[in-house]
Amino acid sequence: MYTLCAAAISLLVLQVHGYANPGSCSGACNVHDPGLIQRDDGVYFRFSTGNKISYAQSSSIEGPWTAVGSVVPDGSSIDKAGNDDLWAPDVQNVNGVYHVYYTVSTSGSQDSAIGLATSDTMDEGSWTDHGATGVSSSSSKSYNAIDANLFNDDGTYYLTFGSFWQDIFQAPLNSAATKAASSSYNIAFDPNGDHSVEGAYLYKYGDYYYLFYSAGACCGYDTSRPATGDEYKIKVCRSSSATGDFVDATGTACTAGGGTVVLESHDNVYGPGGQGVFTDPDLGPVLYYHYVDTTIGYADNQKLFGWNAIDFSSGWPVV
Repeated sequence: MYTLCAAAISLLVLQVHGYANPGSCSGACNVHDPGLIQRDDGVYFRFSTGNKISYAQSSSIEGPWTAVGSVVPDGSSIDKAGNDDLWAPDVQNVNGVYHVYYTVSTSGSQDSAIGLATSDTMDEGSWTDHGATGVSSSSSKSYNAIDANLFNDDGTYYLTFGSFWQDIFQAPLNSAATKAASSSYNIAFDPNGDHSVEGAYLYKYGDYYYLFYSAGACCGYDTSRPATGDEYKIKVCRSSSATGDFVDATGTACTAGGGTVVLESHDNVYGPGGQGVFTDPDLGPVLYYHYVDTTIGYADNQKLFGWNAIDFSSGWPVV
């Protein structure tokens, strides 16, 4: 009975919660698909789609953000279309080396691959492109190999990725987190409509692994906005394992269309997504994302960096 009551309370909290406004941002705040990390000296680095993986730095998550340059200024060594227009960076510290996983693809194509660049410092010009990780896709695959996220489960590395088709997959990596170690498997799928699920990010808090992802139409809002509610939003499922059986707050499997909304359009915030989660030394868990500020405009190049502290006290993330 206690468990049932606790679950009901958690659901009620999720249903009635009013979203907090994004935390403040100053300086270079126009981004798409942000990735966030903090160096040992306390400097924040934020990576994003465009400019062959653009990145910026700041002394605070609030900014002022200052552009640094490009991670892969000469383009990726992966021999696929789109290797000079890289997407969706994910940045992680692997045994003291900074890894940026990126996407090589073209819009709407399944001919995609996930690449890797590394640096010891994240200083401009310090990055080495290692090219392919072995995670790739073609029309023969059930997934699209884009939007990578690395997760370290006590020394075992998993790359979670995917967009549309059969949505989100996961592949174990080798001990250096540089190459796929075995085949991929499905961990989230929405069987409805065009399967508009992508941009997964895995984060552990307490006893649970939380699978955050973006769902809905992401882009082109300045020319053709989707029906209300069909635009980008951030959802989550959770599991006691990093590798599967993720469910939402109602108990629906994430592989059967489950997913609890964490953040959606509200006030002047439209289409939040492209998210990640960062453990800030002062703020605790922080959800970061891009969004459109409707008071500014709807164009893709006007998307802004947003962030909110996350409250996990109910067992589900609330911002």
